[in-house]
Amino acid sequence: MTPDALPTALAAFNPGDDGDQILAILAWGASACGVAGLITVGIQMALQLRRGDPGEGGEHFRGVFFVLLGCVIAASAGPLVAALGDLSI
Repeated sequence: MTPDALPTALAAFNPGDDGDQILAILAWGASACGVAGLITVGIQMALQLRRGDPGEGGEHFRGVFFVLLGCVIAASAGPLVAALGDLSI
């Protein structure tokens, strides 16, 4: 391949259905991790129920916040890529 043909070959790249399938798998994985994270925070809350330290609830809510923030970021990846449209160079 000549160096002049290389930019043309790169500009024609379009991931198509394979890219959509990867995004769908990643979205499913992010949802599963979010559920697992919320279960983990719930287990921590249940185990530390009787300890009664002041301000302990804030730690649990911070954990829930980080899990939900991660889910929102992961869930927005697919629509963000779709909004960008064709990513040809």
